[in-house]
Amino acid sequence: MALTNTLAGRNLGMILLGLWLILTGILPLLSVRVSPTVATGLAVLAILAGILILLRK
Repeated sequence: MALTNTLAGRNLGMILLGLWLILTGILPLLSVRVSPTVATGLAVLAILAGILILLRK
């Protein structure tokens, strides 16, 4: 329950941005080749994070 309250109090856009930064940073370090589906998913995640940050949600 405490984890849910902590995440609810944070900015969702910043959480998504953090996830995107971690994923895009760790994939090249691990020499992981991603499929086009994963690349599209990361692009969508970045767009959602940007929209939510601009809307301050």
